[in-house]
Order: sequence, then structure tokens, then C-alpha cells
Amino acid sequence: MPGPHPGPPAGPPAGPPAAPVAGRTAAGPVVAARGLTKRYGDLAAVDGIDFEVAPGESFGLLGPNGAGKSTTMRMVGAVSARTAGDLTVLGMDPDRHGPTIRSQLGVVPQEDNLDTELTARDNLVVYGRYFGIPRAECRRRADELLEFAQLADRARTKVDELSGGMKRRLTIARALVNEPRLLMLDEPTTGLDPQARHILWDRLFRLKERGTTLVVTTHFMDEAEQLCERLVVVDHGRIMAEGSPADLIRRYASREVVELRFGADRNEEALARLAGLGDRHEVLPDRVLLYTADGEALLEQVAARALRPTTSLVRRGSLEDVFLRLTGRSLIE
Repeated sequence: MPGPHPGPPAGPPAGPPAAPVAGRTAAGPVVAARGLTKRYGDLAAVDGIDFEVAPGESFGLLGPNGAGKSTTMRMVGAVSARTAGDLTVLGMDPDRHGPTIRSQLGVVPQEDNLDTELTARDNLVVYGRYFGIPRAECRRRADELLEFAQLADRARTKVDELSGGMKRRLTIARALVNEPRLLMLDEPTTGLDPQARHILWDRLFRLKERGTTLVVTTHFMDEAEQLCERLVVVDHGRIMAEGSPADLIRRYASREVVELRFGADRNEEALARLAGLGDRHEVLPDRVLLYTADGEALLEQVAARALRPTTSLVRRGSLEDVFLRLTGRSLIE
């Protein structure tokens, strides 16, 4: 991911906008990639992918660790040159117009890299100065963004004294200081507890409602469903599928999934006795998954065969099921 200090932007300093977190319109896609490739020697970290991100869209890159998501984000963020293919960001070529592009991006890296010696408010003010924004305007934006991030009462608190969720919200607020046309978030909720994750999702949803273009990488399926209007599933540097979360579930999963646990040494044995039940199945190390339109009816059929799983669960189809269908392995590894 791009680093926290992009350096002075090209062109004149940014002036005060109408709304501190509002997105802006554009004639074409905010990001357009065709045959985008990044190689490290013989390794193709990103292997000829095509995608577009429309203005105001919340777009996701979903995949396991090592799938090429962060490498793609670095190329979009104009900090890593592509090996081949075409890429435009905000209508410009990142290899030729890197500083100009970076001046219009907001970046939330995987790990918080705030200045721990400064207060929450000073982190925003100092960061804004890197973009040539006048100090008084930086202070005004900092106060508005602290309100937005629900951190106004922590303005004078040093970063070391903030919780993990507060630091994450402050990192997002910092990424908005320069009024970015595109906000890039790399694994935004990794390491947060469920309550902090939901608070962060709410802040990002509010940004989306205001028209900010979001590009999110994640390996959490529920996060992708919460945040992304459209996404691509990436594995080994290639796009496996593209669509909205609901579309992908309809195409590659089923309405409901039955999870059965018989014990690690009995799952394969039980599978033979489950033959013919459901539309299809997956065997994982700790459980058997049966895909069906009616989970309760399928459980009755399992019971009729005198099978006694140690635990059973009926749930709706999810993006994890989509990934299992496409790659045969779990998203979280």
C-alpha cells in the first residue's frame, strides 16, 4: 500500500471544498485496468487482470493472503510500477503522473502508522500540511473529521492511549484530510473486535452515502458483503469471478448451506453416506458442507439415514462458499 506521507502534491494547494468527505464526479471510471500484470522474476503476483471502478462506487478485491490484492493496490496507488498492461487512475497513467495521482488519493494501509507522539488532532493537522493545505484549514478539517470518526472527545489524546478501533478510525480520518477523490483501504478491520468492526463499517458506509469512491481489499467475507457494491474474487493473481455479493452467491453457491461435523477422522467416511443429498458438497478439515435450497429439509434427510453429526448448522449461502466453489480452499488461511 502507499505510505502515509505522499509528499507535496503537484499543482496548487487544495482549497477548502464544499464538504470535507464528499466524493467528486468524473467523466470516466476512477480506475481502469486492462491486462494489468506485476511480475517479480518468474512470479506473476498479478496476472493480467481487467477491472473498472466507477465514480462513487464501493469496489472490493476479495481473496486469501497472497492473492495479489495488495500488489494491485500499490499499482493503483502509484507507488509500484506495473510490468505490463494498461492502467489509468483518475484518468491518468500512474507511471507518468504518480505525484498528481497520490495527491488526490486517501490511503488506509493494513497496519496503522500514526505518529504515536502526537495527539489525535495533531496527527490530522500535520498530515494535511504534507499536501500544502494552509494550517488554519487543516485545523478546521481535523475538527470536522474527528467528529465524523466519533473521536472529538479524544482530540487531545495521544495515539498511544487510543484503543485499536479508535486508531483505525483515526487512520481513516487522516486519509480524508486532503479530500481524496479515491479512498483505498487495505484490510481495514484486521485485528479489530466485532464491536469496533461494526463501528468502522458504519463510518465507511456513511462515506459511501456521501459519494466517496472506495476500493477495499479484504479476506473477510462478511466485510465484503457489508461494504462492497461490486467486487472481484482474486486468487493467484487472477480474477476468478466478478459481480455484486448477491449475484456471486446466486451464481456460485446456494440459498442455504448445511454444515455437519462428524469429527476430523469421520468426515470423509460420513460423506459416502450423504451421497445424493443436496445439490453438491464440500469436505473441509473440520466439517462437511451440503449446498441446498432448503436446509431444514436436508437435515431431516440426514437424520433419516441415521447419521449423527456432533454438530449441525443451517445458514445462508455466503461469499466464503463462492470462494470454495471457485478455488477449492478457504479464504482465511
